[in-house]
Amino acid sequence: MKRFELIRKILLYIDLESEVDNFDKIHETIEKDLIFKGTNLWILVFAIIVASVGLNMNSTAVIIGAMLISPLMGPINGIGYSIATYNFQLFRKAVKNFSFAVIAGLFASTAYFAISPISTAHSELLARTSPTIYDVLIALFGGLAGIVAISSKQKGNVIPGVAIATALMPPLCTAGYGLATGQFNYFFGAFYLFTINAVFIAISAIVISQILKFPIRTVIDAAQKKKINRLISVIIVLVLIPSIYFGYSLVQKEKFVDNATKYVQNVSVVEGNYLLRNEIDPKNRSILLVYGGTALDATQKQEIINKGKDFSLKKAVIEIRQGLSFDEITKKSSEVDNLKVEMNRLTLMLKDKERQVDSLYLRSHLGREVLDEIVTLYPQIISCSFADSYVFNDTLPEPERIEIIVFATMYNSLTDIEKEKVESWLRARLKTDRIKVFYEY
Repeated sequence: MKRFELIRKILLYIDLESEVDNFDKIHETIEKDLIFKGTNLWILVFAIIVASVGLNMNSTAVIIGAMLISPLMGPINGIGYSIATYNFQLFRKAVKNFSFAVIAGLFASTAYFAISPISTAHSELLARTSPTIYDVLIALFGGLAGIVAISSKQKGNVIPGVAIATALMPPLCTAGYGLATGQFNYFFGAFYLFTINAVFIAISAIVISQILKFPIRTVIDAAQKKKINRLISVIIVLVLIPSIYFGYSLVQKEKFVDNATKYVQNVSVVEGNYLLRNEIDPKNRSILLVYGGTALDATQKQEIINKGKDFSLKKAVIEIRQGLSFDEITKKSSEVDNLKVEMNRLTLMLKDKERQVDSLYLRSHLGREVLDEIVTLYPQIISCSFADSYVFNDTLPEPERIEIIVFATMYNSLTDIEKEKVESWLRARLKTDRIKVFYEY
């Protein structure tokens, strides 16, 4: 008995029928939320613009704000409710208003992104272009929460939460971005996400409507019921299969990133080499490793690549590059030192040549200096010529260097004694005995 009592209490806690609102009120609420004209239409357009701005500026807070004021949930719940109660008139009305809302939303978002000066696809936009099975779960359980809230006497504040969870507005705006920029892969990806949300919110409405036994307000035979149920099953499969594939791809990518991250940590230090940078590309299943340190040889690189097998990365493309090599630095440093030595040698040679040139220049003007000095002693000397020459003799293996000086005087006024004194002075002045002095008159 205690076991049955416990089960009864559990069922009492999860029972929905006791809190279900009046069926006529539920029907009236759903029918009222279908209409898209006047206030609802303007709210939809404003919500679309707000969501577009949030996506354009990559602002999560603005996107959430757009979801809160979005009136798109109404016609989707109406579609699910009308199918569950086989109310085809209401179904046509819901589909008509939903289609109008989608077209209006696409038009508003496309117009915004067409005139917006910012056309970069930020993370908030990109997140709405690759739907997966997880988006199906979000839409399904969000839709369940929404229809339960509508049917309950205690409405609470669930609808805004459902709008946030299922995110109807951002994918519709992202689809508009794809149209405005001509990037149809964005359009189809985002519109598929929007379709997933819409279909599974409607399906959740069907399920809850049937669980709560909403009354059927029209006459319908069993064959037509069966046909409708079969059509619903086909739609579910068509929407679900691609999302399962995308979900599987997402799981594989996440698994690859996780394994690659562990692998990169394992090979961060390899025999004096340090990992400077790494790039993990899950889409192409490739890993780039850039090392700094001693130059890696082919054997070391192959060992690093082989380690990938220990982390389930057999089919991954692992590329290894040498970013900074100590060997290259040492080699270049040695080359720089050699270059410095050579530059110093050339500098010394240049200075030596400069001294030689200066010496030659001074030597060529030595006659001027001799004249200036001797004229104070012998004013009658009026000019002086100086030259280096060589004396060639057959008896000598090498020519002898000799310095020749020619003085010009105003008249023959120098005595032999004075000439000897001049020559003695020149030998002392020029520090050489190898001189020849001539006089002109």
